[in-house]
Amino acid sequence: MIIGVPKETRSGETRVGLTPDAIKKLTKKGYQVCVEHLCGANSGFLDVEYQSAGAKMGDAQAVFGSEVIVKLHKPVSHQIAWMKKGTLLISMIEPFEDDGTISLLAQAQIEAIGMELIPRISRAQSMDVLSSQAGIAGYRAVIEAASYYGRFFPLMMTSAGSSKAAQVMVLGAGVAGLQAIATAKRLGAQVEAYDVRSEVKEQIQSLGAKFVELNVGEEGAGKGGYAKELSEEAKRRQQLALTERLKKCDIVISTANIPGRKAPVLITEEAVKGMRAGSVIVDLAAGQGGNCPLSQADQVVVKNGVTLIGWTNYAAFMPADASSFYANNCIAILDLVIQVQDSQAQDKKLSLNLDLKDEIIAASLVTYQGNIRLKKV
Repeated sequence: MIIGVPKETRSGETRVGLTPDAIKKLTKKGYQVCVEHLCGANSGFLDVEYQSAGAKMGDAQAVFGSEVIVKLHKPVSHQIAWMKKGTLLISMIEPFEDDGTISLLAQAQIEAIGMELIPRISRAQSMDVLSSQAGIAGYRAVIEAASYYGRFFPLMMTSAGSSKAAQVMVLGAGVAGLQAIATAKRLGAQVEAYDVRSEVKEQIQSLGAKFVELNVGEEGAGKGGYAKELSEEAKRRQQLALTERLKKCDIVISTANIPGRKAPVLITEEAVKGMRAGSVIVDLAAGQGGNCPLSQADQVVVKNGVTLIGWTNYAAFMPADASSFYANNCIAILDLVIQVQDSQAQDKKLSLNLDLKDEIIAASLVTYQGNIRLKKV
């Protein structure tokens, strides 16, 4: 069975679907791998490293002719046209963006697994790409904040004077938020965090941060460990309480997102006006409308003396490790959906086995045998 690894063509993307180390693991399992020339160049992986790992090099059309395609972003129309009937595609599928790609995949009878649809259950932890990439985003968000903040993060005492530790607020305590808390603490900041889900209080405190409790009148825990959308009255209370709280903060890392919906507004324009000049807001939800209405996707802007950072692909700033994590997620998926018919034979026989009774496959398989399986949201 041949796995194809194409070069990512989306603007700003530096990651790659499989790394040379991942390919070593796959060739030992009996796969052949065809890699597009220069596919890993932006991640720091050279063609010669892929070849040493056992991969063959090819052009884009040859790669997309493989039996399995592993990539980060969903393919575009001409790439789908290169794919054969029955090909297994493993990639992000962006299910909430209806641009016709899913219909094209179904028409071409491509079996497509959407990596972001993997359910968050214990058995699927090794496949959870949202968590693996969100952790990187949380780390990098703090690094970005530190680079734009014109002061020290830790308490500094020198013969020339002293400086206070930065006051950092993290909004949202999912994977990205928790990693942001841990990173800011390691840099010496005073950290507090807020989340609408009271159940994450212990996780926040275990990292050495203070849990901020706001009385918004309702609990925000939703299905699958995610936050749910609050009522309009609860949102109003939340914004009013945060507006006062954020005036005391030097750095705000905002990570609040609701899958498939516009990001909730947590940082109002009034809150930004109340913050000290030189403060920094990193809005990880800028690509979904922003937790602050003043944020602009993929731009850094200054409003009322406050710097707002709106990058939307923090994992692409750390492509080598991000690619490695993603590749391991994909290997775990392959182990689930590819059956080894004779594990003892030197020439192993591999076959696709999409068992729809398996809850992981059932949740993540977007197109199958010409049909769209994705549930409307």
